[in-house]
Amino acid sequence: MHLPTLKQLEHAAHVVQRAMQPTPQYAWPLLGARLGTQVWLKHENHTPVGAFKVRGGLVYFHELLQSGMKPAGVITATRGNHGQSVAFAARRHDLPVTIVVPTGNSREKNDAMRALGAELIEHGDDFQAAREHANELAEARGLHMVPSFHPFLVQGVASYALELLHAQPDLDVLYVPIGLGSGICGAIAVREALGLKTEIVGVCSADAPAYARSFEYGEIVERPARTQIADGLACRVPEPSALETIRAHASRIVEVTDDEVAEAMRVLFSTTHNAAEGAGAAAVAAIIQERDRVAGRKVAAVLSGSNVDRDVFAKVLAG
Repeated sequence: MHLPTLKQLEHAAHVVQRAMQPTPQYAWPLLGARLGTQVWLKHENHTPVGAFKVRGGLVYFHELLQSGMKPAGVITATRGNHGQSVAFAARRHDLPVTIVVPTGNSREKNDAMRALGAELIEHGDDFQAAREHANELAEARGLHMVPSFHPFLVQGVASYALELLHAQPDLDVLYVPIGLGSGICGAIAVREALGLKTEIVGVCSADAPAYARSFEYGEIVERPARTQIADGLACRVPEPSALETIRAHASRIVEVTDDEVAEAMRVLFSTTHNAAEGAGAAAVAAIIQERDRVAGRKVAAVLSGSNVDRDVFAKVLAG
Protein backbone atom coordinates (compact mmCIF):
# COMPACT_ATOMS: atom_id res chain seq x y z
CA MET A 1 0.00 0.00 0.00
CA HIS A 2 1.28 3.47 -0.90
CA LEU A 3 1.43 5.45 2.34
CA PRO A 4 -0.49 8.75 2.34
CA THR A 5 1.34 12.05 2.71
CA LEU A 6 1.03 14.30 5.74
CA LYS A 7 -1.07 16.68 3.63
CA GLN A 8 -3.49 13.85 2.78
CA LEU A 9 -3.64 12.77 6.43
CA GLU A 10 -4.36 16.31 7.61
CA HIS A 11 -7.09 16.70 4.98
CA ALA A 12 -8.71 13.44 6.13
CA ALA A 13 -8.51 14.57 9.77
CA HIS A 14 -10.30 17.80 8.80
CA VAL A 15 -13.10 15.79 7.18
CA VAL A 16 -13.43 13.63 10.29
CA GLN A 17 -13.47 16.59 12.66
CA ARG A 18 -16.43 18.12 10.85
CA ALA A 19 -18.49 15.24 12.24
CA MET A 20 -16.83 14.50 15.60
CA GLN A 21 -14.39 15.95 18.09
CA PRO A 22 -10.93 14.44 18.62
CA THR A 23 -11.03 11.64 21.15
CA PRO A 24 -8.98 11.96 24.36
CA GLN A 25 -5.81 10.16 25.32
CA TYR A 26 -5.17 9.62 29.01
CA ALA A 27 -2.45 7.99 31.08
CA TRP A 28 -4.56 6.48 33.87
CA PRO A 29 -2.55 6.19 37.11
CA LEU A 30 -4.16 2.92 38.25
CA LEU A 31 -3.59 1.33 34.85
CA GLY A 32 0.05 2.40 34.84
CA ALA A 33 0.52 1.02 38.34
CA ARG A 34 -1.11 -2.27 37.30
CA LEU A 35 1.07 -2.62 34.18
CA GLY A 36 4.30 -1.34 35.68
CA THR A 37 4.91 1.52 33.23
CA GLN A 38 3.28 4.66 31.85
CA VAL A 39 0.44 3.57 29.55
CA TRP A 40 -1.57 6.02 27.45
CA LEU A 41 -4.99 4.93 26.20
CA LYS A 42 -6.35 6.37 22.96
CA HIS A 43 -10.08 6.44 23.68
CA GLU A 44 -11.71 5.42 20.40
CA ASN A 45 -14.58 4.16 22.55
CA HIS A 46 -15.60 7.84 22.72
CA THR A 47 -16.54 8.27 19.02
CA PRO A 48 -20.19 8.64 17.90
CA VAL A 49 -20.42 4.88 17.25
CA GLY A 50 -18.15 3.74 20.09
CA ALA A 51 -15.31 2.64 17.80
CA PHE A 52 -12.49 4.04 15.66
CA LYS A 53 -14.00 2.78 12.39
CA VAL A 54 -16.36 5.77 12.10
CA ARG A 55 -13.40 7.88 10.98
CA GLY A 56 -12.82 5.76 7.87
CA GLY A 57 -16.44 5.83 6.74
CA LEU A 58 -16.57 9.62 6.97
CA VAL A 59 -13.57 10.04 4.69
CA TYR A 60 -14.57 7.27 2.29
CA PHE A 61 -17.99 8.78 1.60
CA HIS A 62 -16.59 12.30 1.39
CA GLU A 63 -14.15 11.23 -1.31
CA LEU A 64 -16.75 9.09 -3.09
CA LEU A 65 -19.15 12.01 -3.44
CA GLN A 66 -16.39 14.49 -4.27
CA SER A 67 -15.58 12.29 -7.26
CA GLY A 68 -19.07 13.01 -8.61
CA MET A 69 -20.47 9.56 -7.87
CA LYS A 70 -23.70 9.19 -5.87
CA PRO A 71 -24.82 5.56 -6.00
CA ALA A 72 -28.44 4.48 -5.59
CA GLY A 73 -27.37 2.59 -2.49
CA VAL A 74 -24.38 1.02 -0.77
CA ILE A 75 -23.63 -2.37 0.75
CA THR A 76 -20.87 -3.75 2.93
CA ALA A 77 -19.97 -6.70 5.15
CA THR A 78 -18.95 -6.42 8.77
CA ARG A 79 -18.78 -7.89 12.26
CA GLY A 80 -20.21 -4.60 13.50
CA ASN A 81 -18.00 -1.53 13.83
CA HIS A 82 -17.21 -1.08 10.13
CA GLY A 83 -20.92 -1.48 9.43
CA GLN A 84 -21.79 1.23 11.95
CA SER A 85 -19.21 3.48 10.32
CA VAL A 86 -20.71 2.94 6.85
CA ALA A 87 -24.27 3.44 8.10
CA PHE A 88 -23.32 6.57 10.08
CA ALA A 89 -21.55 8.20 7.13
CA ALA A 90 -24.11 7.11 4.50
CA ARG A 91 -26.98 8.53 6.54
CA ARG A 92 -25.26 11.94 6.48
CA HIS A 93 -25.55 11.80 2.67
CA ASP A 94 -29.06 10.22 2.48
CA LEU A 95 -27.78 6.99 0.94
CA PRO A 96 -29.63 3.69 1.57
CA VAL A 97 -27.44 1.08 3.27
CA THR A 98 -27.48 -2.73 3.26
CA ILE A 99 -25.15 -4.55 5.63
CA VAL A 100 -24.30 -8.26 5.66
CA VAL A 101 -23.17 -9.81 8.95
CA PRO A 102 -22.29 -13.41 9.85
CA THR A 103 -25.02 -15.53 11.39
CA GLY A 104 -24.99 -15.15 15.18
CA ASN A 105 -23.31 -11.73 15.05
CA SER A 106 -23.35 -9.44 18.11
CA ARG A 107 -26.98 -8.66 18.87
CA GLU A 108 -26.29 -5.17 20.13
CA LYS A 109 -24.02 -4.27 17.21
CA ASN A 110 -26.80 -5.45 14.89
CA ASP A 111 -29.30 -3.26 16.77
CA ALA A 112 -26.96 -0.27 16.50
CA MET A 113 -26.65 -0.68 12.72
CA ARG A 114 -30.42 -0.93 12.31
CA ALA A 115 -30.82 2.20 14.44
CA LEU A 116 -28.59 4.02 11.95
CA GLY A 117 -31.01 3.05 9.17
CA ALA A 118 -29.31 -0.03 7.72
CA GLU A 119 -31.06 -3.06 6.25
CA LEU A 120 -29.35 -6.00 7.94
CA ILE A 121 -28.81 -9.42 6.36
CA GLU A 122 -27.31 -12.38 8.24
CA HIS A 123 -25.34 -14.81 6.10
CA GLY A 124 -22.48 -17.29 6.57
CA ASP A 125 -20.43 -18.59 9.45
CA ASP A 126 -17.76 -15.87 9.50
CA PHE A 127 -16.82 -12.47 8.12
CA GLN A 128 -15.26 -13.89 4.95
CA ALA A 129 -18.51 -15.67 4.02
CA ALA A 130 -20.50 -12.50 4.75
CA ARG A 131 -18.16 -10.45 2.57
CA GLU A 132 -18.48 -12.85 -0.35
CA HIS A 133 -22.28 -12.72 -0.08
CA ALA A 134 -22.22 -8.91 0.05
CA ASN A 135 -20.22 -8.85 -3.18
CA GLU A 136 -22.82 -11.07 -4.84
CA LEU A 137 -25.67 -8.85 -3.64
CA ALA A 138 -23.88 -5.72 -4.81
CA GLU A 139 -23.77 -7.07 -8.34
CA ALA A 140 -27.32 -8.42 -8.27
CA ARG A 141 -28.88 -5.23 -6.83
CA GLY A 142 -26.67 -2.65 -8.49
CA LEU A 143 -25.27 -1.36 -5.19
CA HIS A 144 -21.91 0.22 -4.50
CA MET A 145 -19.78 -2.21 -2.46
CA VAL A 146 -17.92 -0.44 0.34
CA PRO A 147 -14.78 -2.47 1.04
CA SER A 148 -13.48 -3.20 4.51
CA PHE A 149 -10.01 -2.04 3.51
CA HIS A 150 -9.32 0.90 1.21
CA PRO A 151 -6.84 3.82 1.09
CA PHE A 152 -9.60 6.32 2.01
CA LEU A 153 -10.61 4.18 5.00
CA VAL A 154 -6.98 4.08 6.10
CA GLN A 155 -6.61 7.86 5.74
CA GLY A 156 -9.75 8.34 7.81
CA VAL A 157 -8.86 6.04 10.69
CA ALA A 158 -5.30 7.40 10.65
CA SER A 159 -6.73 10.57 12.20
CA TYR A 160 -6.77 8.83 15.61
CA ALA A 161 -3.01 8.29 15.36
CA LEU A 162 -2.47 11.87 14.16
CA GLU A 163 -4.26 13.11 17.29
CA LEU A 164 -2.34 10.74 19.55
CA LEU A 165 1.13 11.30 18.12
CA HIS A 166 0.70 15.08 17.96
CA ALA A 167 -0.23 14.99 21.66
CA GLN A 168 2.43 12.42 22.66
CA PRO A 169 5.23 12.49 20.05
CA ASP A 170 7.72 10.81 22.41
CA LEU A 171 5.85 7.52 22.71
CA ASP A 172 8.23 4.56 22.69
CA VAL A 173 5.72 1.87 21.68
CA LEU A 174 2.18 1.93 20.29
CA TYR A 175 0.13 -1.29 20.40
CA VAL A 176 -2.63 -1.53 17.76
CA PRO A 177 -5.21 -4.34 17.31
CA ILE A 178 -5.46 -5.86 13.84
CA GLY A 179 -8.81 -6.79 12.31
CA LEU A 180 -8.34 -6.36 8.57
CA GLY A 181 -5.55 -3.83 9.04
CA SER A 182 -6.80 -0.27 8.51
CA GLY A 183 -6.05 0.82 12.08
CA ILE A 184 -2.43 -0.31 12.16
CA CYS A 185 -1.78 0.91 8.61
CA GLY A 186 -3.15 4.30 9.62
CA ALA A 187 -0.84 4.41 12.63
CA ILE A 188 2.12 3.44 10.46
CA ALA A 189 1.25 6.15 7.93
CA VAL A 190 1.18 8.84 10.62
CA ARG A 191 4.39 7.66 12.28
CA GLU A 192 6.18 7.76 8.91
CA ALA A 193 4.66 11.12 7.88
CA LEU A 194 5.69 12.76 11.16
CA GLY A 195 9.16 11.19 11.08
CA LEU A 196 8.84 9.72 14.57
CA LYS A 197 10.62 6.72 16.05
CA THR A 198 7.62 5.19 17.86
CA GLU A 199 7.67 1.41 17.59
CA ILE A 200 4.37 0.06 16.27
CA VAL A 201 3.29 -3.41 17.41
CA GLY A 202 0.30 -5.24 15.94
CA VAL A 203 -1.98 -7.39 18.07
CA CYS A 204 -4.08 -10.29 16.81
CA SER A 205 -6.04 -13.08 18.42
CA ALA A 206 -4.27 -16.36 19.02
CA ASP A 207 -7.61 -17.88 17.98
CA ALA A 208 -7.57 -15.97 14.67
CA PRO A 209 -3.86 -15.99 13.78
CA ALA A 210 -3.99 -15.37 10.03
CA TYR A 211 -2.09 -12.08 10.23
CA ALA A 212 0.48 -13.45 12.68
CA ARG A 213 1.25 -16.43 10.47
CA SER A 214 1.26 -14.29 7.31
CA PHE A 215 3.62 -11.80 8.98
CA GLU A 216 5.87 -14.70 9.97
CA TYR A 217 5.88 -16.47 6.59
CA GLY A 218 5.89 -13.40 4.34
CA GLU A 219 2.83 -14.41 2.34
CA ILE A 220 -0.95 -14.62 2.71
CA VAL A 221 -1.81 -17.50 5.05
CA GLU A 222 -5.44 -18.38 5.71
CA ARG A 223 -6.32 -19.54 9.21
CA PRO A 224 -9.66 -20.24 10.94
CA ALA A 225 -11.07 -17.43 13.08
CA ARG A 226 -12.29 -19.12 16.25
CA THR A 227 -12.06 -16.35 18.84
CA GLN A 228 -15.16 -16.25 21.02
CA ILE A 229 -14.62 -12.81 22.51
CA ALA A 230 -12.64 -10.63 20.09
CA ASP A 231 -14.92 -10.63 17.06
CA GLY A 232 -13.26 -7.48 15.72
CA LEU A 233 -10.06 -9.54 15.28
CA ALA A 234 -11.81 -12.50 13.62
CA CYS A 235 -10.00 -12.33 10.28
CA ARG A 236 -9.61 -15.56 8.28
CA VAL A 237 -7.88 -14.13 5.18
CA PRO A 238 -5.54 -11.11 5.47
CA GLU A 239 -5.71 -8.13 3.11
CA PRO A 240 -2.61 -8.31 0.85
CA SER A 241 -1.85 -4.57 0.77
CA ALA A 242 -2.30 -4.30 4.54
CA LEU A 243 0.04 -7.24 5.14
CA GLU A 244 2.66 -5.66 2.89
CA THR A 245 2.54 -2.42 4.90
CA ILE A 246 2.57 -4.20 8.27
CA ARG A 247 5.53 -6.39 7.33
CA ALA A 248 7.46 -3.37 6.07
CA HIS A 249 6.87 -1.08 9.02
CA ALA A 250 5.60 -2.88 12.16
CA SER A 251 8.06 -4.31 14.67
CA ARG A 252 6.14 -7.50 15.39
CA ILE A 253 2.71 -9.01 15.99
CA VAL A 254 1.70 -10.20 19.44
CA GLU A 255 -0.91 -12.96 19.75
CA VAL A 256 -3.33 -12.78 22.68
CA THR A 257 -5.66 -15.53 23.84
CA ASP A 258 -9.34 -15.08 24.65
CA ASP A 259 -8.50 -15.50 28.34
CA GLU A 260 -5.89 -12.73 28.11
CA VAL A 261 -8.37 -10.47 26.32
CA ALA A 262 -11.01 -11.09 29.00
CA GLU A 263 -8.50 -10.25 31.72
CA ALA A 264 -7.60 -7.02 29.88
CA MET A 265 -11.30 -6.09 29.72
CA ARG A 266 -11.50 -6.54 33.49
CA VAL A 267 -8.29 -4.56 34.05
CA LEU A 268 -9.54 -1.68 31.90
CA PHE A 269 -12.83 -1.51 33.72
CA SER A 270 -11.32 -1.70 37.21
CA THR A 271 -8.53 0.84 36.52
CA THR A 272 -10.31 3.31 34.21
CA HIS A 273 -14.02 2.39 34.39
CA ASN A 274 -14.13 2.22 30.60
CA ALA A 275 -15.91 -0.61 28.84
CA ALA A 276 -13.93 -2.31 26.08
CA GLU A 277 -15.07 -4.94 23.63
CA GLY A 278 -12.68 -7.83 23.03
CA ALA A 279 -10.83 -6.23 20.13
CA GLY A 280 -10.76 -2.95 22.04
CA ALA A 281 -8.95 -4.58 24.96
CA ALA A 282 -6.52 -6.62 22.84
CA ALA A 283 -3.77 -3.98 22.82
CA VAL A 284 -3.81 -3.80 26.62
CA ALA A 285 -3.73 -7.62 26.73
CA ALA A 286 -0.55 -7.47 24.65
CA ILE A 287 1.03 -4.94 27.02
CA ILE A 288 0.20 -7.19 29.97
CA GLN A 289 1.84 -10.08 28.13
CA GLU A 290 4.93 -7.98 27.35
CA ARG A 291 5.07 -5.97 30.58
CA ASP A 292 8.68 -7.01 31.29
CA ARG A 293 9.70 -6.00 27.77
CA VAL A 294 8.20 -2.50 28.03
CA ALA A 295 8.96 -1.77 31.70
CA GLY A 296 10.14 1.82 32.07
CA ARG A 297 9.09 2.80 28.56
CA LYS A 298 6.30 5.16 27.54
CA VAL A 299 3.69 3.04 25.76
CA ALA A 300 0.20 3.49 24.36
CA ALA A 301 -2.69 1.23 23.48
CA VAL A 302 -5.60 1.88 21.16
CA LEU A 303 -8.89 1.17 22.94
CA SER A 304 -10.46 0.68 19.53
CA GLY A 305 -14.06 0.09 20.60
CA SER A 306 -16.50 -0.48 23.45
CA ASN A 307 -19.34 -2.25 21.64
CA VAL A 308 -19.62 -5.40 23.71
CA ASP A 309 -23.00 -7.04 24.35
CA ARG A 310 -24.22 -6.57 27.92
CA ASP A 311 -24.51 -10.29 28.72
CA VAL A 312 -21.00 -10.96 27.38
CA PHE A 313 -19.53 -8.10 29.38
CA ALA A 314 -21.30 -9.21 32.55
CA LYS A 315 -19.81 -12.71 32.21
CA VAL A 316 -16.34 -11.29 31.56
CA LEU A 317 -16.48 -8.99 34.58
CA ALA A 318 -17.68 -11.88 36.73
CA GLY A 319 -14.54 -13.76 35.74
